[in-house]
Amino acid sequence: MTHEFEIGYPRGFASLLRTYPGTEAYPPDDFRVEWGPIFHRGRLDGNARVLVIGQDPAAHESIARRILVGEAGQRLQGALAKLGIERSYVMVNTFLYSVYGQGGGERHKDDDGIVTYRHKWLDKLAATNDVQAIIALGGLADEAHTAWRGTAAGQACTAAYAHLTHPTWPESQRTKTKAQAIAELLANWNTKLAPLHASVTPDVATPAFVPYGTSFTDGDLVAIPERDLPPGIPDWMRSLDAWAMRRAIGEAEGPTATPADVDEAKRAGIGVKVPRKQRIWHTV
Repeated sequence: MTHEFEIGYPRGFASLLRTYPGTEAYPPDDFRVEWGPIFHRGRLDGNARVLVIGQDPAAHESIARRILVGEAGQRLQGALAKLGIERSYVMVNTFLYSVYGQGGGERHKDDDGIVTYRHKWLDKLAATNDVQAIIALGGLADEAHTAWRGTAAGQACTAAYAHLTHPTWPESQRTKTKAQAIAELLANWNTKLAPLHASVTPDVATPAFVPYGTSFTDGDLVAIPERDLPPGIPDWMRSLDAWAMRRAIGEAEGPTATPADVDEAKRAGIGVKVPRKQRIWHTV
């Protein structure tokens, strides 16, 4: 069997990988810096037509070492498919590290060390690709895009733009039922994505934008392509099944665990489990 895989970082990105910020820019009280930075997903070879700005890496991303590989990534992959984009995209996040706790992203969205480094990535991607559209996922990504468009490189960029409700907002909001929130999200996506269809040169045939209904269907969720991940990543890590979650582990689960123990364990621990239907003995 032949496997595709992400070929790594081209030479022009070397300086960005050597000089990424750490705790001097990302306070450990607000970011899970111990899991390391997670930089991107998608094409770095100059063939990206759509640039996506996400927010911050979650549990799945911390293990796979690429951004937007969990549920948010699968929903986004389906949105790109509606634009006729199967491989011509690149994704970066607003933050290199996972936000820890409430409000960390808001508190640090304008910090010089974070913004300056993020602009270097956006500058490089805009300079090395024919970016025809930029998609921001959520409010913090929208603000990151706005800040970059105020720079010389951002002003020179002529790409169309869409600010989408974040893919997993329905799961995080608390004022509506999940079904209501998903319907609202998909209405937003229909409104914002339809105009982009005419702005982007597809890499697969899509004669017209096919709008979403009021809920996600099976076809609206697309597994993460093998070519987006490092070589050797098992298939189940890019499947539509959830396989990682932040959780208390070890002694923090015991009867003597204090709230501080549990809180720390959720910061430092990720539980990983191969989905049952992905196990070899269930597929032979």
